[in-house]
Amino acid sequence: MKYICPMHAHIISDVPSTCPICGMNLEKVELGGNSKEIQIDVSGGMQQALALKVAKVEKDTLWKFVQTVGQIDYDESKINHIHARVNGWIEKLTIESVGDKITKGQLLYEIYSPDLINAQDDFLLAQDTLKRSGSSENYKDLVRKAGLRLELLGFNKSQIKTLAKSKKTQYRVSFYAKSDGIVKALSIRDGMYIQPSTEVMSVVDLSKVWVIADVFENEQSWLEIGQKAEISVPAMGIKGIEGEIDYIYPELDAVTRSLRVRIVVKNKDLELRPNTLAKIDIFGGPNRDTLVIPQEALIQTGKENRVIVKLENNSFTARKVTVGMLSQGKAEIKDGLEEGERVVTSGQFLLDSEASLKGSLMRLSSGHQH
Repeated sequence: MKYICPMHAHIISDVPSTCPICGMNLEKVELGGNSKEIQIDVSGGMQQALALKVAKVEKDTLWKFVQTVGQIDYDESKINHIHARVNGWIEKLTIESVGDKITKGQLLYEIYSPDLINAQDDFLLAQDTLKRSGSSENYKDLVRKAGLRLELLGFNKSQIKTLAKSKKTQYRVSFYAKSDGIVKALSIRDGMYIQPSTEVMSVVDLSKVWVIADVFENEQSWLEIGQKAEISVPAMGIKGIEGEIDYIYPELDAVTRSLRVRIVVKNKDLELRPNTLAKIDIFGGPNRDTLVIPQEALIQTGKENRVIVKLENNSFTARKVTVGMLSQGKAEIKDGLEEGERVVTSGQFLLDSEASLKGSLMRLSSGHQH
C-alpha cells in the first residue's frame, strides 16, 4: 500500500501523511500486484462532482460512411496532346489563350508546310495516273496509299475528298479540333516554325473529372470499386454531385498513412474546376450486428486505444480495446469489451490518468520487491 498526493503524483509515501507542496492529505492506493486490471475506486459523490457519464456497450448496425476531403483533377485519359506531323509555319491561329473552349470541327490553325504540299501533289499525281491507266489495280493501290499518307499527316477524310474533287493543292492546310474541350496548354503563336516534336497545344475534355480523395487507414477495409460518393465544393456553393470510386491506388502515403481513392464525376456544366478542394462523402453498405460504443468514450494515444470501464461497487478500470471502423459518432469494438459493459463517456481522462499513475506505482512496488 502506498499514499500519494492527488495533485502532485511524484509525492509518494509508505505512511499516511500530507503533501509538502500543497498540504493535501495523501490518498491511499491499493497495490494489487497480481491483479490483471488496475481498479480505481470513486465514490458516488465524487462521480457527480466529476460529471461522469457512462454508456452501455451494445450491438448496432454501423453504416459504412467516410467524410473526407480531396482535390478535383483532370481526367488524364481525356487530355489530348496535339502535334503537327510535319515541319512548317503556323498561320491563322484561332486560339488566343489557355482556358479557351473549343468545339469538335472548329478550325484551330492553318499551316504552311512543304511536306504537306508534296504529299498533296503525290496524291493528285497518283489519281491522274490511275485515270489515264484505265483503273489498273496497281494504280488504285497507289491512290489509296497516297490518301492514307495524307490522313496520317493530319488531313481529315472530308479534306481528302475535296482535294480529289478540286484537283487543287492547298498551300495552307487547315487543322480542326477532333473533340470538344478546354485548352490546357498553348505552346505556339502565329508565324512560329514548328516540327513534329513541338506540342502545338493540349486540349482536355472536362465533361468528366477525377476527384482524388484521402481515406485513413481504419476506413480502408470496406472500400470497393463502384461505391457511390457525393462531392461538394463549399467555396463555389456546389452540393451533392454524385460520383463513384473507379480506382483505389495501391500504396499508402508514407507520411499521412492515408490511401488515395479516385472518384469519377460527370461535369456536364463544367462547374467543377481542376485543383479545387472538395468535400467528399463515400457511402458503403451496412456493417450489421457489430459491437459499438460512443466515439467520445475512446482515449486515443496514438499507440493504442483505451476506454474506462465502470465495474461494480463504484470501481473503474482502464481497458485496452481494438477499434474497427468509426462512423456516425460511434466506434466499432473488435476486441476488449463485452456487450452490456459500461464505458465512461465524460470525465474518462481524469480516471485514465489515475489508472496510469496507479500502474506506475504497481511497477515501482514490483521493482522494490525484487
